[in-house]
Amino acid sequence: MPNADNWQSDVLRDLSGTAAPQGTTGTTGTTGTTGRPGTTDTGERTAPTTTVAQAQAAAQVQAPPQIPRTPAYTENTPHAAQGARPFGAPDSRAVVERELAGAARRPQRGESLAVRASRALRRIVSSSAAREAAEITRTAEVLQRPVTTGRQIAVTSIRGGAGKTTVAALLGTAYAHYRQDPVLLVEADPALGSLPLRLGVETLRWTTADLADIVEPQMSLLDVTGYLVQLPDNAWLLPGSQGRIGAMLDTATYERVMVALRRYFSVTVVDCETLPAEVARVALSASQARVLTAPATLDGVTSTYAVLQWLQGLPRHVIAGTVVVLSSTVARPGIDVEAAAERLRSTGASVHVLPYDRHLAAGGALRTELLARPTRLAATRLAAEVFELSQKRR
Repeated sequence: MPNADNWQSDVLRDLSGTAAPQGTTGTTGTTGTTGRPGTTDTGERTAPTTTVAQAQAAAQVQAPPQIPRTPAYTENTPHAAQGARPFGAPDSRAVVERELAGAARRPQRGESLAVRASRALRRIVSSSAAREAAEITRTAEVLQRPVTTGRQIAVTSIRGGAGKTTVAALLGTAYAHYRQDPVLLVEADPALGSLPLRLGVETLRWTTADLADIVEPQMSLLDVTGYLVQLPDNAWLLPGSQGRIGAMLDTATYERVMVALRRYFSVTVVDCETLPAEVARVALSASQARVLTAPATLDGVTSTYAVLQWLQGLPRHVIAGTVVVLSSTVARPGIDVEAAAERLRSTGASVHVLPYDRHLAAGGALRTELLARPTRLAATRLAAEVFELSQKRR
């Protein structure tokens, strides 16, 4: 298992499968008690020598299944006694129904061709390209810094439609792109959360509540990832629900899962419920960095400012480890975004502005190659600052 400063190499070795699973043994040249055919010293295969008794025993005894393992729900287990879930593994469920998927239009780029051509021309005739390249290099160095324990980053908002899930997807994608160790995205918003849709996931099976009954201290990374949805760039997703109304996630379940998974992943991005939900408050207090998203509107800025004033009454590290993201949902916001950002910074929190992007505004699967260049740069800067803040808090 990962431990001390060398845990990341252990995790990567475990993930790539270069080490034999614990408790397994290799087969040698000759046939053992299982009766399997072996090889002679000359390389010729020998016939099996299974006896009748061994054949009967083999018919009655089955080898344990390979991961992912199905949890054994019984009446004697504490979680089954609560009647939370029936016996057996859940069925896979499509994130978007086939009929609805056909209604989606072809994804478009974040900015028009004319805007892209104009920006490219300005970069050619000015020295901004060199400065931009230097900034990207510095940002990449921050994102690739090693960690000794997993960092948890909670993303929440005070209302729906504030870009919370979009920001969580951007952060997780950035960390997975720049880092070589495993990254996890957790959906702690079980009530019809849209994180799987934003990440382009097609089907879901295991959820956060399911994994709380499965995860055990002796499990390896391969055991754990058998229950997760694999994403590009060495990233995984743990969904909050299967898109059904009424799914619940209590604080005890959330804490049990997060404590168990922290040691497997270098960075965990949590897409929380909106405040003041109980799980969201627990996630904010337990994380090493917090991201509060808000729409770039007058009511969005006003309500966010009230939340930041409330955070000022908590220990100093809470507001210092909080980053506000103002998301522009329209091309021309109805407020002075920079003036609003300065007002929010007066509380002690950091503020980033996520510019309007046609690709993000469509609400479909996130494709980084279609994002506008200002959006990619803003998301990368945000990911770097949030990660840097998370390293300051143990």
